[in-house]
Amino acid sequence: MPRPKRIWIPGATYHITARGNRKSNLFRDKKDYQHYMELLQKALQRYPSDLHAYCLMPNHLHLILGTINHTPTDLIHYLHSVYARYFNHRYDYVGHLFQGRFYSKQIRNHKQLLDTSAYIHLNPVKANYTKLPEDYLWSSYGAFLAPSKSTIIHTDKILSLLGEDPHHKYQLFVETRRKINEWNLIKHLDTF
Repeated sequence: MPRPKRIWIPGATYHITARGNRKSNLFRDKKDYQHYMELLQKALQRYPSDLHAYCLMPNHLHLILGTINHTPTDLIHYLHSVYARYFNHRYDYVGHLFQGRFYSKQIRNHKQLLDTSAYIHLNPVKANYTKLPEDYLWSSYGAFLAPSKSTIIHTDKILSLLGEDPHHKYQLFVETRRKINEWNLIKHLDTF
């Protein structure tokens, strides 16, 4: 039975996630992360789209991608097939690197966009890779804290939702989410 075709709306924004096959690592060292980011930049040039936020975790990744004239499938298929060939060649592996198809969910409003960006930027904190999201190297969070000259990340769509001094407001928003998550964890542990 064929897989259902993904619905794509030009100009829509999507939360994209992908996981390593059997939850295995997609990235083993700095070179892997850097190579993925280089390929992501090439993919964005080949299939013009706006990358609004990202976070690369060892065994999965998150992207917030705004489409223009190409489907997210075009970009992700190119990116992940080229990266899988690199990874398998580097580590002398065969077979699938990614677990099934990537997941995508359309972001339908401003609240969902802010919430999703905070969620992905807090992923390394939740997984105990770092105490603060700004200390994690493989996410776009740093670009949201100060004006950035990055050619890959487009923070303007998210920051435009926050009015004056958006970099500071975004940091406060994410920090508040982090503290709420910690409080909920402590509250949950107290129930045992």
